[in-house]
Amino acid sequence: MSAKTIFIIAVSVLLTVILMKNTDEVNFWIFGEFLVSKLAILGVMFGLGLFTGFLIGRPRKRLLNREYNDRVQNSFRDEQEDSETNYLSDEDREYIS
Repeated sequence: MSAKTIFIIAVSVLLTVILMKNTDEVNFWIFGEFLVSKLAILGVMFGLGLFTGFLIGRPRKRLLNREYNDRVQNSFRDEQEDSETNYLSDEDREYIS
């Protein structure tokens, strides 16, 4: 088993034990007092933390695609300038640019 799998199993077991030991009701204030189970509060907060971590931790696709496209275009330009078999006339180059 990989370290990632062992870590996920350990976190799942710890989360389950913590949630099952905290089932009593507490006063919770959300613009008024409510009796809410600690289990519900802990579960919601853990879920919000996972969701927030996922949103913050994922790479930005748009930025990565731009960087990749810039690299490809730059390498294409370099190859085009270096090639000895460039058959375009100056007028053709001007038209394309």
